[in-house]
Amino acid sequence: MPVIKYQDIFCTRLKQARKRKELSQKQLGIAAGIDEFVASTRINRYEKGIHEASIEIAGRIAEALNVPLAYFYADTDELADIILQYYQKHHN
Repeated sequence: MPVIKYQDIFCTRLKQARKRKELSQKQLGIAAGIDEFVASTRINRYEKGIHEASIEIAGRIAEALNVPLAYFYADTDELADIILQYYQKHHN
C-alpha cells in the first residue's frame, strides 16, 4: 500500500482553494488571522511545503476559505470533492 503524503495533499488543496476564492496569499493570510507583514510569506511557504501549518492554523485557513478542514487532508480528489459538496450544501 503506498504511503500517503498528507503534507503534499495539503499544499495542493490549499492552493486550489485559495485560487478558487480568487484571494492572494496575503489576503488569505490576513483573513486567517496571520500578521499582515508575514501573511503572504507564510501562505506561500505552506503552499510550497516549506513549512507545515499547525492544525489550528489550518483550521483558520479553512474557515477563511469556507471549506471544511477535512478537505485539505482527503486522500483522493474524489473524496475531497464529496466533502466539499457536502459542506457547501449544509453550511451555506
